[in-house]
Amino acid sequence: MRAATPLVQCITNYVAMNVAANTLLAAGASPAMLHAAEEAGEFAALADALTVNIGTLSPPWVDGMIAAIRGAKAAGRPWVLDPVALQASAYRSVVAAQLMDLSPTIVRGNASEILALCGEAGAGRGADAMDAVAAAEGSARALATARGCVVAVTGAVDFVTDGARAVRVSGGSDLMPKVTALGCALTCLVGAFAAVVPDPFDATVGALASFAVAGEIAAEKAEGPGSLGWRLIDALAALDAAKLESKARVTPA
Repeated sequence: MRAATPLVQCITNYVAMNVAANTLLAAGASPAMLHAAEEAGEFAALADALTVNIGTLSPPWVDGMIAAIRGAKAAGRPWVLDPVALQASAYRSVVAAQLMDLSPTIVRGNASEILALCGEAGAGRGADAMDAVAAAEGSARALATARGCVVAVTGAVDFVTDGARAVRVSGGSDLMPKVTALGCALTCLVGAFAAVVPDPFDATVGALASFAVAGEIAAEKAEGPGSLGWRLIDALAALDAAKLESKARVTPA
């Protein structure tokens, strides 16, 4: 990551832009937060990866998302979908389905979002997960198989599958869900890893493990969610291969 400094186009929501950009910079990637349809497709062909987050939707943004996805695909670049709160409205559900039909390389969401993406009822109402990761593992496997993509269900213990392989990633901190935009930032980090790791499954696991380790380190001295936020960025910036290897907890599922 740090040697390659991949350029990652991040179409993400207003709440997440700053946190996501700082997360990528700390990890060694170069973020670009642009979404206008007039340039999104052209830029996606130049970037090394694309991430699309539907957190703050509007028709012009959707046009930009579609243009960027088409540009990324034409250039052979990986792209990651974060279907934020797709179950919250009919409009969001329609847009999520439309984007899924454009064949994401990787899908990252919480358990409630992954269940909704598969047409299953869950307890989620907004962007917060109201379902346990374990409840969505079967749906994630089915979705990955049907769509030919990697699916990551993130939560207390993350679950990653490509339909054939599956692992769980432990770590992080109970404070992390109390810091806004960390999940969205993780989606962008997944895109950065996908830009430099050829296997999307390995890229996703690497991103989630790195984030979990950084969160765990940050929590050691954090006094609350506010200090955890900036400490996580610092921990991610200080993370090296040896520390990741010694602290990552990845187990077969």
